Amino acid sequence: MKTLVVIPTFNEVLTVQGTISRILALHPELFVLVVDDNSPDGTGNLIRNLSLEDKRISLLSRQAKQGLGVAYLEGFEWAFKQGFDFIVEVDADGSHRPEDLGLLLEKCSRSDLVIGSRWIPGGKVINWPAARKLISRFGNGYARFMLGTEIADMTSGFRIYRASFLKQLVSTPVSSHGYSFQVELAYRASKKGQVVEVPITFVERVSGQSKMTLAIVLEALTKVTFWGLKRVIS
Repeated sequence: MKTLVVIPTFNEVLTVQGTISRILALHPELFVLVVDDNSPDGTGNLIRNLSLEDKRISLLSRQAKQGLGVAYLEGFEWAFKQGFDFIVEVDADGSHRPEDLGLLLEKCSRSDLVIGSRWIPGGKVINWPAARKLISRFGNGYARFMLGTEIADMTSGFRIYRASFLKQLVSTPVSSHGYSFQVELAYRASKKGQVVEVPITFVERVSGQSKMTLAIVLEALTKVTFWGLKRVIS
């Protein structure tokens, strides 16, 4: 199964190389595409040099920062054209452990979407303050209630899609650009295919800055509320 790991980056020069190395060490049929938003810290240049040394690494450079969702959609289109069977989402900052990727890969042949979940039995979060855990649990619980889904971790950015299924999911325009992008696709997937959650250990980044902002949180809450009300009305 030819599998592509898509990693969006913006100023991840301190962590992305280690993440890529650990991923590629898992299996010879794993490939990596870094979608870089013109990082001023030189992330793109680093990946360009790494791609010259290892043909399993590719770089998709964008001119400006346009949001997580747009970056992933461009990465997905690249993957479709290259004929990959499965497409993986992974953060560049080391919060998604490559050793957990093996657990997701074991499930992907029998599923349309496999989500690495922090909030099912066996899932863990390391180095998060209690307040952030509470916000994440509340957000996921609210999304689950409003959208009528059983998925425990709608916001997880650690997941594997069957490429043919993902192509169907994004054939209709995706409205989200921030982290609600993950919720929107998980919601669509729950209505159309087989979704499985696998427990993972999420580790808070040790370097760099989080991209989470109040605006991103508010966007997600607004969109989830809109989708939920639309579901009830229709």
